[in-house]
Order: sequence, then structure tokens, then C-alpha cells
Amino acid sequence: MRKTLITTAISAALMLSACSEPSTDATINSKAAETPTTMTKAPASVANVLLTPSPLQYMAPQFDKLQASDYLPAFEQGMLEHKAEIEAITNNSEAATFENTIVALEKTGAILDRTQRIFFNLSGLISDDNFTSVEEQIVPKLTAHQDNMYLDEKLFARIQAIYKNKATLTGEDLRLVEVYYDSFVRAGAELSPADKTKMRELNGQLAKLETSFSQNLLKSYKDDVIVVEDKAQLDGLSDSEIASLAAAAKDAGKTGYMITLVNTTAQPLLSSLKNRDLRKKLWETSAYRAMETNAPLNINIAKLRAQKANLLGYPTWAAYALGDQMAKTPEAVYGILDDLAPKALVKAKVEAADIQAEIVKEGQTFELAPWDWAFYAEKVRKAKYDLDDSQVKPYFEMNTVLNDGMFFAMNKLYGISVKPRNDLPVWHKDVSAYEIFNQDGSSIGLFYLDLYARQGKQGGAWMDELVSQSFLKNTQPVVYNALNIPKPAEGQPTLMTFDEVSTLFHEFGHAIHGLYSQVNYPSLAGTLTARDFVEFPSQANEDWSIDPQVLANYAKHYQTGEPIPAELLAKVLKAHTFNQGFGTVEYLSAALLDMEWHSITADTEITDVAAFEKQALAKHGLDYTPVPPRYKTTYFSHSFGGGYSAGYYAYLWTEVFAADSFSYMMSQGGLTLENGQKYRDTVLSKGNSQDLMQSYIDFAGKKPSTDALLKRRGLVH
Repeated sequence: MRKTLITTAISAALMLSACSEPSTDATINSKAAETPTTMTKAPASVANVLLTPSPLQYMAPQFDKLQASDYLPAFEQGMLEHKAEIEAITNNSEAATFENTIVALEKTGAILDRTQRIFFNLSGLISDDNFTSVEEQIVPKLTAHQDNMYLDEKLFARIQAIYKNKATLTGEDLRLVEVYYDSFVRAGAELSPADKTKMRELNGQLAKLETSFSQNLLKSYKDDVIVVEDKAQLDGLSDSEIASLAAAAKDAGKTGYMITLVNTTAQPLLSSLKNRDLRKKLWETSAYRAMETNAPLNINIAKLRAQKANLLGYPTWAAYALGDQMAKTPEAVYGILDDLAPKALVKAKVEAADIQAEIVKEGQTFELAPWDWAFYAEKVRKAKYDLDDSQVKPYFEMNTVLNDGMFFAMNKLYGISVKPRNDLPVWHKDVSAYEIFNQDGSSIGLFYLDLYARQGKQGGAWMDELVSQSFLKNTQPVVYNALNIPKPAEGQPTLMTFDEVSTLFHEFGHAIHGLYSQVNYPSLAGTLTARDFVEFPSQANEDWSIDPQVLANYAKHYQTGEPIPAELLAKVLKAHTFNQGFGTVEYLSAALLDMEWHSITADTEITDVAAFEKQALAKHGLDYTPVPPRYKTTYFSHSFGGGYSAGYYAYLWTEVFAADSFSYMMSQGGLTLENGQKYRDTVLSKGNSQDLMQSYIDFAGKKPSTDALLKRRGLVH
């Protein structure tokens, strides 16, 4: 996932200060608090490090010097500075030109940009009451700051004048003008004074509600845990998994074994727990989390978004949200989702029949329920492929996967090398920092990796940029990946599931998209593309995890160093598309829920979130009890707090690109420097500096087809 820094209401405006993006679905525990973070109080004599550029390489943040008291003053000063810079541009007596208006805007807001990047990233990585308090105070002010810019008639008049004469511009300059103009129009720059007042009201309400939604969800990761006192109930888990749960309970000051939820409806431990009552409790805790606090917010957010869309001349929020995406219209999105849904459901029901047969085989009489699927699917998988996760995980030790797998593949494809940077400060003791180099030894940028789940950290996995690349500003990229792998007990190795391996490769696909950016303007750099393009490089990168050459280099037993046996590896690869009916249906259900919530009209009456979900899924033939949506509404952060509203379909849309591009690369020799360089030159380096489909055509020579996707998901042979 490409993370959104802040609430949807604010993120677009901060493009003017080179914001990271408009990008889903645990951090300061007692030990983490010992690590220097923003949580300590600063003596009056200590300077606010947010007010000046960091002296570290590439302006990497000074995490060891940040104080809780830094943020509000830095936001306030940043907005004042930005406001003055904008006024200087609007009050310029000279006629508007590309240089004195558009380029000038690109150079504004240094303090605000630096502050919001650091604050809103850390708020998802090490959140506590200090972050919550600052966020509640600053979000309304940032929202008003956004509106003051986007609804400024004088500023828009200058941008409009340049846009009308855009025939004199070419290349990246032309693209930037078009992006600015469209952003202002979509923010309400052409509205009447009365409608601008209404827009400000809607933005303020949405900012408050979206912030509350996200904070409630973060609180849920801390509060909605399951503490098991009787170890016998954990039958089916490995010794290392049980030790990890015991360590989590101890860190949280609890007795016994603590299960913390991951962001999706399905929970990893459901595949191993033999105790059906505990499986049910775990699933229900996950599926109904934040229902009391977030359900009213979901309804209000959806209605306010519909009102905002109407104000801007669109029938629904989905129509508005898709207007600047590759898909363009809700009809196009529904078309691809509804086309795949019946095929996926047929496969899911075949899988369900196999699972039900396994239940009967054990002498049980109950009907398959959602909390049974993963447990019995694992039994079916073992029977079909003679494959046991406990046999596989010892061959996927984290450090080996990282260094001999992912970094190895990236070296073969792009010629890069990676150097640990233990001298750089980090936001938590578990975070690692690296410098990335080109084949010729030149430095590309910095990369941070935050692997483990913890209290105060947002669920899921994502990438974001702490500093973005720009030739105009002479900046090089500083990016990070965050995952939520359960941390093993002290002294134990981190043994990964194959899904976790895929996620690691996926997120680094986002990272290289940011690292390889080679554009002039920060507003077009790196991952600042349409949502339904940004997941393409990340999903494409997943496939290198199963490349035979790469697998042979990292799939080794963590104790003996022996390579994974050929027979076992063959089973792993053969099982790679197992359960894809389930996986596709749960994804499609979530994507359709997202679309249906944002296809309502402003006067739609909704009183029951669960009833709305059921009706929406039934409408598309996916109201299938054994396979619930990957995210239900009350914890669907992509849709209601993460900037992917009416945009969760993007993972499927971009998977078409990913599967097609990988098929093309394999036809051209696979894992070669030639393929990597072409992909880097035509796609990864371009950011949003040109038409995104043209970037793909420049790489593959044609538009993508769905053929490779259907094969990738095992839906056709």
C-alpha cells in the first residue's frame, strides 16, 4: 500500500508544499518508549529541529532530536510561512508565467512540508496520546489552510491564465500545469462565493470525522485484543508463535498470551488454532471491531462526501473520485469488478466444497463458517500438495529473505547495492536504515525498514516518503517500508510465511518507485501518481519473490543453510494459487463495498452499516457467508481514512498491469539488467511527469490485457 499521509480533506492541498501524497487493510510500548522519539518534553533551550533543514544526508529526519513540543509550533510557523509565500505569488504585479507562478508554488512551504511528512508518518508508526492531541488540534487548521489556497480567486486566476496558454509548454512543464489546474478546479476554485463557503464547511466536517475514524481504529488495535490464559487453548500454534504471544502479553502488562489483530478481517492464526470457540472469538473480534465508534462516522463521512461531490457537479463521490484516475468512471470500475466476481465466486464455492468435505471427513457436522475457512483450507492444502507451513517457514528466515532474496533480486534487475546505515537515527529500535547505490557506485537515496507489529502502529503494510526526489529542489529520496510481522520472542529468529515474503517484495516495489524517481518537480515525483497506477510497481515486484534464481538464493534453512528441497519448493510454487477463489472474492467484496458506499446520493438514508453491507454485496452476487469482505466498513481505513475512497479497486486494476508486465519481462529474458533498466527508464523514473498509460506502452509496447492476470490468480489455466 502507498500510504496517505493525512486525511483526504487535507492531503490534496499540501501538493502546494510538495506533499508526499493524497495511498490500506501497534507503536509505543514500554520498551519502545526507551528509544528516543518525539514523545519526550524538550527543555526551553533545545531548538526545534523541524524549523530548519536536517543536516543529515539527504535531509533524513533527526528522529533522535524530535520532541513532542516541536510539532504544533512547527505547523503554525510552517502555515504562516507558506501563506506569506502564496501571497507573494498572488500579489506579483507581473503577468502570470510558468516560472513566477507554477514553479514558484513548487518552491513554497518547506517547513510545512517537512513537518507534515514527519508528523503524519510517525503518527502511524509510533502513535500515542501526544500524537492524538496534536492531530486533533492541527487537522482543522490544516484544512482551513488548504481551503484558503485552493479557493483563492487571485491565485486561481494566475493558474488559469497559464493553463489557457499551455500550448507554449511541453513535457513535464505542461504536465505540471495540467495537474495544478485540475487540482484547483476539483477543489472548488470555480465555485460561487456561497458554494465556496459551503465547501469550507464540508471540508472541515470531513477532516474532523476522518481523523476520528483513524484514531478510533488505532485505539482498536490496542483495545481489541484477545488474552488467552489457558495455553491449551492455543493448541495448533508453534512454540515460537506461542512464545511471541506470551511476549506480547508481557509487553502490554497482561498475564497469559495476547493475540493482537491485523488489519484485515481474516487473521493469520485462524489457519492454525484447533480450538473452534477461540477461532470464532478471534474472527468476531476482528469482524466487528470499532462498530460502536466508527459506524456512525462511516455513514456521516459517506453522506458528506456525496454532498461535496454534488457541490462540484458530480452525482456521487465515486464519480468525483474517479475523475482524475485512469479508470475515469464508476461504470468502468463496476465493469471490471462485476466481470470477475462470478468467476471468482465459482472457484470459491469449489474450494468451499473441498473444505466442507474435510470437515465431514473429521466426523464433524457443523456447516462451514468464516472462522473455519483458513483452518480447514490449510488441511486441504496439506492433502492436495502435501504442504505444511511449519515445514516451509524455516526456509524463510527474515534476514536471509531480505538480503539474499529481495536485495539480491534488485541487484540482478537494477544493479543496485545496499549498505546498512547504523549511524542514522531511527524512530524505533527495531527499525533499520540503509543507503541504496547504483551499479556505478553513485548514491540513490536512503531506505528505512520497520518490520514488526507493536502497539501504536497502524495495521497492514505500506510505504511512504520522508523526502521526495526533485531536481528543482536538488533533493534525493528518503523512503521507508512498514510491515506488521509478529515479533518473535527474544533471541528467536523471524521465520516468515510465504505471504509475508510476498508483502516484503510488494512494499519494496513502492520503495523503488520512490527511489528511482528522476523528475524536476516534487508534485510529480515518485509515487505521486493516480491511485490506480501506484500499486502497479509494487504488485509487479511481488513476482520476483518466486523467480527460480531468486528463490534458490534465499530459500535456505535458517539452522543448516541447506537450500529448500526441490520437492518442497515445487509444492510451494504449485500451491501459490491455492485458495485464490477465497482471496479474490474477499478482495472483490471489499472493493465493491468501497464503491457502493461512495455511489450513494446525498439524500440516501442509511441507519444500519451491517444491513448496508449485506445489501451491497447481494447486489453484486457476493453475499456469500463463508467468505466475508477483506475489510468491513468500520475498519476499512483505505476507504474511510487512507485516501483510497472509491479507489480500493486499484489493486485489481493495477494487477492487470503487473501481471502483463511480468509476462512481458519473462518473454524478454526475465531477471536481467536490460529488462530492469528499461522498466526503470520508462516507468519507475517518470513518476507522474507524463501520461501514465503512455509510460506503460513505452515499456511493454502495448496496453495491458487481462490474460496474464487470470493465470496469475489461477482462475484460468
